[in-house]
Amino acid sequence: MSAMRYTYLGPEGTFTEAALRTLPEAATRELVPMVSVPAALDAVRNGQAAAAFVPIENSVEGGVTATLDELASGEQLMIYREVLLPITFALLVRPGTELSDVKTVTGHPVAQPQVRNWLRSHLPDALWESAASNADGARLVQEGRFDAAFAGEFAAARYGLKPLVNEIHDAENAETRFVLVGRPARPSAPTGADKTSVVLWLGDDHPGALLELLQEFAVRGVNLMLIQSRPTGAGIGNYCFAADAEGHITDRRVGEALMGLKRICPKVRFLGSYPRAGVSPAEAGVPRPGTSDAEFISAAEWLARVQDGRV
Repeated sequence: MSAMRYTYLGPEGTFTEAALRTLPEAATRELVPMVSVPAALDAVRNGQAAAAFVPIENSVEGGVTATLDELASGEQLMIYREVLLPITFALLVRPGTELSDVKTVTGHPVAQPQVRNWLRSHLPDALWESAASNADGARLVQEGRFDAAFAGEFAAARYGLKPLVNEIHDAENAETRFVLVGRPARPSAPTGADKTSVVLWLGDDHPGALLELLQEFAVRGVNLMLIQSRPTGAGIGNYCFAADAEGHITDRRVGEALMGLKRICPKVRFLGSYPRAGVSPAEAGVPRPGTSDAEFISAAEWLARVQDGRV
């Protein structure tokens, strides 16, 4: 049944699969690898799966454009969960291969910036060609199409390879953020440590247009965690903006910021309010003075009294 099926960026052995298996419900779902992020999300849109699990941001490379673009276009979907996974690579090769034998390497495009310096130091003459995923790169090595692939060490046994070098990363503490995406529904209840994701379109290109968007968050004390421009496809200079903000849509400051954005943007796509991975309510802290729900409510009550002539 589709209600018990989760799709993810495959094939088997990807970091995406490893992150997905950290979710408790993954043990009771049918996990189906897909060839691409669009394929994983389309399975949700057409009812073949209840949810899709895909990468959306990397601490070295930034936003995963395939995911951001898919969520910004097509039939609307919503984010319900996020997972952070520490990322370190192994150089996977066929048994018997030595480092001096490696002339061609592959991996997901997001992997290359995370191992670029290592490649320059240890395999300066190796030719890189991107694969659909790191695990797909491992499969291509297994088939003999490349000499080595950058992937998770856990993928080696699955593809009959061996890790020639482990713990490869240019940046310490590199992480990738993954999201569980489903069909639109009521967001989960606020936890006190939440994140709200939206996509915003500018009405027209004029000086200060982006500043106007940012001010809707700033004047209400809403902290932005990510903002990234993406081309709309309508020509050079036409962009939309993917943004992640601290807080939940039911928080007064976040809700009012979204209403302000809806007034000035021709299109606002709500992508969900969901718990922040690895952050407790105590760690999330308290809103800035003047931006708590109680203070918004008090201000609204004051305005009502003024309008009624009671002040």
